[in-house]
Amino acid sequence: MSAQGRPPFGGEGRDPHGDPDSAYADRFAAETPALTAARTRAEQLPGPPPVSPAVGATLAVLASGAGARAVVSVGSGGGVSGLWLLQGMRRDGVLTCLDTDAEQQRAARRAFADAGHPPGRTRMIFGSPAEVLPRLSPGAYDLVVCATTPTDYAPELAGLLGLLRPGGLLVCSGVLEGGRIADRSARDAATVAWRDVARRVREDDALTSAVLPIGAGLLVASTAR
Repeated sequence: MSAQGRPPFGGEGRDPHGDPDSAYADRFAAETPALTAARTRAEQLPGPPPVSPAVGATLAVLASGAGARAVVSVGSGGGVSGLWLLQGMRRDGVLTCLDTDAEQQRAARRAFADAGHPPGRTRMIFGSPAEVLPRLSPGAYDLVVCATTPTDYAPELAGLLGLLRPGGLLVCSGVLEGGRIADRSARDAATVAWRDVARRVREDDALTSAVLPIGAGLLVASTAR
């Protein structure tokens, strides 16, 4: 292990799907022991899988670049995405996690505690975006990350965007999962929700947006300053 507790970078291994570029990106974003343990637990839970190391590292970079002090995560992901976000956030920042899955929330609490983050750095709220958004302050957040199925938050997209300060970022993980969004024959509920979210973000003149082909894909949008 290195001084930071990370495994050495390098190696010739490929990921199980045979994509050497994705495998390289994940190795480049080598995780701490706390993140590795959180990922192992999260992968055993029902629901969406945790974000890949490459996606997590991208979240950390976006949080750092935004100087993020106040972040909302829709979906706790067993704490994996949250640990990456906390790495990039300001030291006095607070991460607010919304989830309707008590197991995911318990796993996230354990992940944050095991990583040594004091309780004041995280706020766990049980509930859906529709239930919780009215309790959050509009225009007060630097970054909103959606790390759960889009059917959970697509109806509340306007409210999620309303949480952002000028210049704030919206990040939705999983937009390219399985290549379904570009497959016109795919009509499942999640894909339909993804198409709706992507269309609304792209057509919003107040947003600057892009799709990043990292992991299962990130839809990223920034609000006007």
